[in-house]
Amino acid sequence: MARVKTGPAVAPLESDGLDRIGLPPENRRQMVVKSLWIGIWLLYLSAPVNDLIHGGHSWPAVLLGSLGLVAFVGWYLTLVFRTVRQFARRGVLISLAVMSTEAAVLSLCLGREWLVLFVYVSVSAGAALPGRLSRWAVPAATALLSLTSLAVPRGNDFLVGLLIPAFLGGFAMVGIRQMIATTVELRQARATVAQLAANEERLRMARDLHDLLGHSLSLITLKSELAGRMLPEHPDRAAQQIADIEQVSRQALTDVREAVSGYRRPTLPGELAGARTALTAAGVIADLPSADLPSTAPESDLAEDIESALAYALREAVTNVVRHSGATRCTVTLTVRQTLAGPVMELTVTDNGSGGPAAPGNGLTGLTERLEGVGGTLAAGPVSPNGNRGFRLFARVPLGSPS
Repeated sequence: MARVKTGPAVAPLESDGLDRIGLPPENRRQMVVKSLWIGIWLLYLSAPVNDLIHGGHSWPAVLLGSLGLVAFVGWYLTLVFRTVRQFARRGVLISLAVMSTEAAVLSLCLGREWLVLFVYVSVSAGAALPGRLSRWAVPAATALLSLTSLAVPRGNDFLVGLLIPAFLGGFAMVGIRQMIATTVELRQARATVAQLAANEERLRMARDLHDLLGHSLSLITLKSELAGRMLPEHPDRAAQQIADIEQVSRQALTDVREAVSGYRRPTLPGELAGARTALTAAGVIADLPSADLPSTAPESDLAEDIESALAYALREAVTNVVRHSGATRCTVTLTVRQTLAGPVMELTVTDNGSGGPAAPGNGLTGLTERLEGVGGTLAAGPVSPNGNRGFRLFARVPLGSPS
């Protein structure tokens, strides 16, 4: 059926607000937005900063503590801000080891306010490590927090308030990372589906244009040759052929427009009438049924897609007879049979031309795809056993469920 169909609708990720998940920033605005979302969680470092300012430490301790805190924040932002493919897993593990060491040293040297750094270690582990590693790294960071708090004076006072954020925050980042990975896979899958739909649409258009124009252009070529031969001696008959060419050309243009618009549906009565005209113009004796469907298969029982598949099969077969066979007679039969699998309709197009094996091409390939789409089959080949005389095309489609 010569219809232009679009592929499956693919909802854009923008409609879900997920268009940027899993993608690195592409411009300054996106960089700023992502930095703000990540940086807002650094407010929990107010306790270490306040300890540096009001904790009564010596200036060497304040200086070293400040440098250690800046280095820790740098490692943290590097891990959280990174994209999945930027760092090797070994680099991530080394970074987490450095952050854990800094958190432990700063907590032991400067006091319990610095235990909050382990929360950031846990979050970084959940954000940067694959799931099978982060499920062990987050509990390990939480356990290290507990051990360190036992060695820090009055660290137990802060332990209860930090265990839950460290444990749940780390695994929350594991879930977010999994969501990002799923979103990236969904984006890739949608791109693949869109590409497959585009490829399928190209194949459909190529097949439909071949089916639509092959017959008409063959008829135009044939009538042009006839008009050229008739012109010197029979100008009136040549003029009639030219008029026919104009009519066929206009019909071909209409067919293409309707196909592009998705409205055209070829019918068996129409194709039978067109086949009779084409065969007669080519000087081939046409033995065709009437332009009505078999009485045993009322039109109400013949679905549009089934009728279209048979109509295209008839068109392609007649076109091949006119163009390639050199036949003088062509017989078309259209019958309905009752089989064990249910009623079927059979189309047979036979000619007495030069025969030869069926060469697979756009026409037969497209017909096979159409018929398979409605559960039918196609067979084509020479009539005679030695393959040098006659050619037959046989198409069968089911009409309904078994009775």
